[in-house]
Amino acid sequence: MSTLAFDVVQFFPSLNYCLISLILDKAGFNPRISSFFSDYLVSRKTQYLWNNFLSPFFNVDFGVGQGSALFPILLALYLSPLFHIFEKQAKNLKIPISFLSFVDNSLFISQEKSFEKTNSVLFCSYNIVSSLFNQFSLIIEHRKTKVFHFSRLHEVFNLPSLDLSCLGGSFPYPKDTWHYLGFIFDRKLSFHQYVKFYTNKALSTVKYMKMLGNSTHGLLLYQKQLLYKKCVLSIALYRFFLWHYNNTPLSYLLNELNKM
Repeated sequence: MSTLAFDVVQFFPSLNYCLISLILDKAGFNPRISSFFSDYLVSRKTQYLWNNFLSPFFNVDFGVGQGSALFPILLALYLSPLFHIFEKQAKNLKIPISFLSFVDNSLFISQEKSFEKTNSVLFCSYNIVSSLFNQFSLIIEHRKTKVFHFSRLHEVFNLPSLDLSCLGGSFPYPKDTWHYLGFIFDRKLSFHQYVKFYTNKALSTVKYMKMLGNSTHGLLLYQKQLLYKKCVLSIALYRFFLWHYNNTPLSYLLNELNKM
């Protein structure tokens, strides 16, 4: 199995509000809804207040404000036709690919019997989605594109690189580990480095607890217990359902916490 991860440059400011209105119309929404979003997004202005200083008005009639309550809805509406077009084109070209998106972070997953085939599938998919993103006023940040291969083979094997230079991209060479959205993956999905990283981070947090307190004494016992439950365990067990299963060989690492 192979993956290709890529990011979008300035995702939130790049959303085309004219395209959003068109998507709402094509999707069959009530004209009043389309009119509301058009009025909400077009000709917006903002002003900043800092103590007694009040800035003049600035035009912000581009993109969608990050953190807005309407942002998740607008994002889903904006990307849904893009995903639909991509899936249709991939199906017509008989490209077996899975496409995942986490806001401005997207991911291709290819499962073939050889890395040469997965690279070919990833290359074709990346070519299609790059063109589609451009049409939707979104630009892929090619220098951040990463390729990673998973394998259960025990012997040493050569990892093929993926040349994306002809698509305006880079020449990403797969590494031994892959850091993605707070996770650390290795080729065999053993999660050894992932668990070690967060276990060491939790142990460091316990050690630095000695530095907390006031000028007369450190933390009280109940404060230490509260800090341990709310902070230390949260770090040590971050996304533990990925690797913690019956008789897992990694559980012993967490026993170190019980000694503190």
